[in-house]
Amino acid sequence: NGAGKSTLIKLLAGVIQPLTGIREPSKETNIGYFAQHQLEQLDAVDSPLQQLQQLDPRAREQVLRNHLGGYGFSKDQVESSVANFSGGEKSRLVLAMLVYQKPNLLLLDEPTNHLDLEMRQALANAIQNFTGAIVLVSHDRHLLRVTCNQFLLVDACAATEYAGDLEDYAVWLKARAKQAIDPDSSSQVVAQPKKAGSTESNKARKKREAQQRQASQPLRNKIKRLEDDLATLRSSLVEIDNQLVDNSLYAESAKDKLAEILQLKASIQKNIEDTEWSWMSVSEELEQLVGSQ
Repeated sequence: NGAGKSTLIKLLAGVIQPLTGIREPSKETNIGYFAQHQLEQLDAVDSPLQQLQQLDPRAREQVLRNHLGGYGFSKDQVESSVANFSGGEKSRLVLAMLVYQKPNLLLLDEPTNHLDLEMRQALANAIQNFTGAIVLVSHDRHLLRVTCNQFLLVDACAATEYAGDLEDYAVWLKARAKQAIDPDSSSQVVAQPKKAGSTESNKARKKREAQQRQASQPLRNKIKRLEDDLATLRSSLVEIDNQLVDNSLYAESAKDKLAEILQLKASIQKNIEDTEWSWMSVSEELEQLVGSQ
């Protein structure tokens, strides 16, 4: 968070210009760019069908209707004013319009915001089937897992290729967060010999470190709560897995109970994934706070 991922996407899209260097896309590059602010740029009066007709006036109406239907729009919605649409419906419309223009490079900044689970999976399937290149910024771990074959780490004003996967990143981030949470341990790792004539007295240093700890304490507390929540959720998941070992659950007479347990397991797994992602986000915030002080 705040490391520059969306800024990088905007630079690639040509929305903003680089402070140094140049942006030089290939002549054959046809960019499709999705960002949340585009939802507010839709013509609120027009229907989804009219929006697509403006993009391609010569297209047959049935072709446009079929395309919109692939993004979950019913016959009535195709002809309804966008002004009454929810955030998720607007997101789907922007994505439908984007893909209709057949870009060979998609730049997607948090495309699953406002989308329900069904449409998130539909988007993941569409990305998997897309034959061009995609640069994706997302906090949706499932989407990243099933669509990305290369990761970039945006950190310290640089974007570098990251050789690991999301699980490796969580381990790496946890190690860095541990250093931020434990300043004494961190200082031992990066400690340098004091230079002669250092102007910071012990009193001033202790005061600065105390201020740093006080400013970062709310984030440290939140990380601790999230770790406690994860421990509880994982314990619950183990209990459910132990229940599922019981062969009697797979009898015809117990199918309703089995479905209930499997539904509960899926819910807990989703909560674990969301909590892990929250933990990583808060850890990133703590890193940035400590690093700026």
